[in-house]
Amino acid sequence: MINETIKKNGVTFGVITGIGSALITTLIYIIDLELFTSWWVGLLSMAFYLIIAIVLLSKTKKELNGILNFKDAFTTYFISALIGILISLTFNIILFNFIDPSAKDAIKELTIKYMVKTMAKFNAPASTVNEAIKNLQENDQFSIMGLLKGSFTNIVFITIFGLIMAAFFKSKSTSQE
Repeated sequence: MINETIKKNGVTFGVITGIGSALITTLIYIIDLELFTSWWVGLLSMAFYLIIAIVLLSKTKKELNGILNFKDAFTTYFISALIGILISLTFNIILFNFIDPSAKDAIKELTIKYMVKTMAKFNAPASTVNEAIKNLQENDQFSIMGLLKGSFTNIVFITIFGLIMAAFFKSKSTSQE
């Protein structure tokens, strides 16, 4: 049985994360599709998710009177992250497959140009560049299947990140558990 505080905070912050992710995607979509290939936008997005995780686990620990074991910290974060991914996934499927399917083609072309430019900076061999272009052209990362595959990769990442966050936020007195 999951503690009510853990469940409530996980769900609440999951919805916040999912809506925040959808808003970030919407802003990038509205402002300039080229921002989808921008490294600094990726860093800002990661900072957003990190801040949400810190606030979530700090709030949960405080509401549990400063006692948060590893399992509860991980469970809280995992619930939140999973709900956030599901909301973001649903939004992206709707946006890129039903509202504006042409946007995914434009983003693919921008990604190819960005990748070629980046690989050229590192003097990558032409065969490597051509292979990377071929892979990008053959795979539609914004198709429903592509987005689902990406979400499974995200779940692996958030699991690892959640384990690290749980280890950091667990109460010192519960380290023996």
